Amino acid sequence: MKNTVCAWANILLGCFVLASGFVFFINPYNIVPGGVYGASIVLHNLFPSIQVGTFGYMFDVPLLILSVILLGAKLGTRTIAAALITPLFMNMLSRLVYPTQEALEALDPAQLLGGCMDMSNHLMLTCVIGAVIIGAGTGLVIRQQATTGGSDIVGMLLQKYCHIRFSRAILLVDGAVVCFGLLVIGLGMGSAEDTGHPALYLSFYSLISIFIISRVIAYTINGAKNDKLIFVISDRRLTELHHYILKDLDRTATCIKSSGLYTGADKEMLFLVVSYKEVAGVKLKIKEADPRAFVVVTDAYDAFGEGWKQLPSSANELQPE
Repeated sequence: MKNTVCAWANILLGCFVLASGFVFFINPYNIVPGGVYGASIVLHNLFPSIQVGTFGYMFDVPLLILSVILLGAKLGTRTIAAALITPLFMNMLSRLVYPTQEALEALDPAQLLGGCMDMSNHLMLTCVIGAVIIGAGTGLVIRQQATTGGSDIVGMLLQKYCHIRFSRAILLVDGAVVCFGLLVIGLGMGSAEDTGHPALYLSFYSLISIFIISRVIAYTINGAKNDKLIFVISDRRLTELHHYILKDLDRTATCIKSSGLYTGADKEMLFLVVSYKEVAGVKLKIKEADPRAFVVVTDAYDAFGEGWKQLPSSANELQPE
C-alpha cells in the first residue's frame, strides 16, 4: 500500500511539475518543444480561445485509443491518469496565473503573475529553465512505469508501420512540430522590426529545449549512469577481496572459471558491478590481494537485479526509450 501511494504521489507531482514548466516558462514565449504540447502551443496561436491543455486532450485521447487498436498496447491506469491529469493541471494553472480571459488567450508574459515572471528579454534562460522542469516532471512520471503518451505513441506507430527506428521517429515528430510552429507562429516573440529575437531564433530555442528535455528525462530515470563494471583476473585465490565485497561493500560478485590463453594455467576471474564511489576501495583491496592482477574497469550502462534496478515490464506495454 505504501509503495502504491508513493507511486501515485510521484505521478501527480510529475504531472504538476510538467504542467508548471509549460505554463510559466514555455507557453507564454511560443517556444515549441515538440510533441503533443508543442503542437498544442502552435494550435493555440490559431485558436486563442482554446487553451493549450484542451488541445492536449484532443491529441492524447485519440492517440491512447489508437495505441490500443493498432499496437495492442496494455495501457495501465497510471498511464491513462497521467495523460488526462497533465492537461487538467495545465488548464487550471493557466487560469490561476492570468488575471483576465484576454491575457489567458494571448498568453501574455507581461501579465503572468502580475508581470513578476516576465522573461521576454531572457528567452534563453526561460528556455533552459522550462526544459529542465519539463524533463524532471516527465522523468518522475516515467519512473513510476507510466507515460504521458503523445509523441511516444506516434513514434511507435511509425516504427511498426513505416519501419522507422523509434528514436528516429520521435525526432521526425518533434522536427515536424517545430517546423509547423515556425510557419504558424511566424516571428514569435519578435517582429519584422525587432532584430533582437528574429524568427529563426524561435526554432533554435525550440531545438535547445528538446535536447535539454531528453537529457533531463534520461538523468531523472537512470541517474548519472556512474555504475562501474569491474573484471579482475588473478593467478591467486582472492579470499581477501571476496570478504571485502561481501562484508564491507555488502554486495556480491560472480567467479568465472578461466585460464590463460598463453600459459594455459587456471585463473580466477571476478565479475562485479559497483557504484563509482566504490571503485577506489575495490582497486586498493585488489592491490593488497594480488598486485599483479589484471583489472578492467568500464562503465555499466544499465544494471538490473537485486540491489539494482528492476527489469522493465513486458514489451507490449508502453515504454519510453
